[in-house]
Amino acid sequence: MRRLLLLAPLLLLCVGCGVVQSSEDEATDAARAVAQQAGQQLYGRRPRTAEEVGRSAAAIEGVEVLRVTGTSTHDGDGVDVVVRTSGSAYNEWFDPQEVTVRRCFAVRVSPKSQWREDPRDVDCPDGPPLAFAPPPEPPRLPNEELRAKLPRVPAGGRVDEAAVRRALAALDLHPAIRTEVKTDGASVGVLLSVKGNNYDAQDCLLARVRPGATEVWVPSRIQRMPGEGGCTVANALDPMPPPH
Repeated sequence: MRRLLLLAPLLLLCVGCGVVQSSEDEATDAARAVAQQAGQQLYGRRPRTAEEVGRSAAAIEGVEVLRVTGTSTHDGDGVDVVVRTSGSAYNEWFDPQEVTVRRCFAVRVSPKSQWREDPRDVDCPDGPPLAFAPPPEPPRLPNEELRAKLPRVPAGGRVDEAAVRRALAALDLHPAIRTEVKTDGASVGVLLSVKGNNYDAQDCLLARVRPGATEVWVPSRIQRMPGEGGCTVANALDPMPPPH
């Protein structure tokens, strides 16, 4: 009792100064900081579907995804993700042991979002955390198979575009692989590509068939970046010089 009486003035002083915060409040702040960090990791201008955002959020350590609303980051108000995080705090003056809480916050992912935007406190939805299937693997571009199938034209001969198209048809390509064939003078250029996201390097394969030489190659990463023109049939017909 005497110890409590001695502590009482100090506690009253701290409360009067507005510096005392309960361990539960501190633990909630810690949980909110985890949600804010998740928002920072999800922040970006690249268009993503709601499923992609949810999958990325679920992969963040210490984050459970309970709800995802919206269609994509660039539609309407973007994508809202309700996450559940935990935080802990311990104050030796008040707590016999560490206090841990689990709280839910809404994180918005949109081009309109602000860096380090504060997550909104929300009630936790009922039900277990959402599970997301792994993203589908993009189809492999058939480098060696294309090299083996394309015709070899002797020096002084004539390249037949129809023969090149028959070689591509024989590969039985995945439907997601786009093909383009173009003749320019004595050469036939070939482009095989997989749809990119307009932000990262695109996956593509180029080939050129001409008298005396049949070539197959993957452009450098720099050339495959958006706007660089590496993944075009024009680059197959007239290859860019390698980057320095």
